[in-house]
Amino acid sequence: MGSLGSKNPQTKQAQVLLLGLDSAGKSTLLYKLKLAKDITTIPTIGFNVEMIELERNLSLTVWDVGGQEKMRTVWGCYCENTDGLVYVVDSTDKQRLEESQRQFEHILKNEHIKNVPVVLLANKQDMPGALTAEDITRMFKVKKLCSDRNWYVQPCCALTGEGLAQGFRKLTGFVKSHMKSRGDTLAFFKQN
Repeated sequence: MGSLGSKNPQTKQAQVLLLGLDSAGKSTLLYKLKLAKDITTIPTIGFNVEMIELERNLSLTVWDVGGQEKMRTVWGCYCENTDGLVYVVDSTDKQRLEESQRQFEHILKNEHIKNVPVVLLANKQDMPGALTAEDITRMFKVKKLCSDRNWYVQPCCALTGEGLAQGFRKLTGFVKSHMKSRGDTLAFFKQN
């Protein structure tokens, strides 16, 4: 599904920030999307960076930043030059939903991602009692907090891959539209 990069010199590159609390499933879904297979992940200390090409002429550089409390204090450092935000929510962790919502609201206030499109991934939909995308939309006040940008809430399951491609395709469309509206030219790169 994804690829490391493109041999096409016309491929454009966009920077995507992948955030969420620890154990939300960020790394699992990133590697499921990129490699299309199951891998065992460990908690991310720092960050992972992967390139994913879902469309022929656009490559996403995805910055998967750890979600532990200490790492959340530096999330803002990764916001500069971000073209899209993917925020992952563990839809089964009802005890930490309020904390996750606060972190989501906090990151949206960062000046570097003003108007940047957002996709929330309501992960772990395969688990009993998982909140729906509609529940997450309401609890995270997405309509209010994202009224200045394109947004979408996608139910998904990182383990099976269900919903991941749809969520990232939605983000890709938003990113293209956002960059075009800013008058930006996506950076071109050539892989050797």
